[in-house]
Amino acid sequence: MKRMLAISDIHGDIEKFERLLELVQYDKDRDQLLLLGDFVDRGSHSKAVLDKVIQLKCEGAIALIGNHEKMMIDTFHGDLMNLKRWYYNGGIKTLQNYYYDIEKDDAEYWFTTDEMPEPIQMNDDIRTHIEILKEFPYYYETETHIFVHAGVDPETPIKSSEPHTLVWIREEFHKGYKGVKTVVFGHTPTKYLHESSEVYFGDNNIIGIDGGCAYGGRLYCLEVGSSQVFYVE
Repeated sequence: MKRMLAISDIHGDIEKFERLLELVQYDKDRDQLLLLGDFVDRGSHSKAVLDKVIQLKCEGAIALIGNHEKMMIDTFHGDLMNLKRWYYNGGIKTLQNYYYDIEKDDAEYWFTTDEMPEPIQMNDDIRTHIEILKEFPYYYETETHIFVHAGVDPETPIKSSEPHTLVWIREEFHKGYKGVKTVVFGHTPTKYLHESSEVYFGDNNIIGIDGGCAYGGRLYCLEVGSSQVFYVE
């Protein structure tokens, strides 16, 4: 039986990502890798992380959409509020990876100002990745587990859930989920779930694996079958 290895919230940290894959001795022929989104933003090497994720997906990994990929896609739909939201959630560093020159490259500025940014157009480099990201699913389900970026609506079957919910939900899921299947998720750093940097094994059948890599914390890998945890710092 293949090991099922789940990783989430890499956030542009290619160095930690590659070290973690080496640590777990990932083998595409004997392991099923599940990447739960938020590959981009905040870190310095989002484009490189996406290149790696796309390569791994081509070799058999399952890669899901996170809220940061959703913001990246939505930015080019013509609503400047989407662009501004992405700016203050770490998207400026990602755009710089794709050779954009952002005049006011301060996320905090865009969070606090009423000013709207100038529109930007897709260049060929970012278009290639966005077209691939559009094909990524929002969840992956087995007989025993659900893998998703943020969580699930406790009152709605996952097949009927809005994509926005699957990449943004927090407390309602953390406190209200009562399903039979174990949900493995990222999105919310574990320190906000139980005041610890350790992986969160909730007593309501949920497992949070976002170690806060985006903020200098850990990048986790969960071996799902055994609940063994690997991490790099």
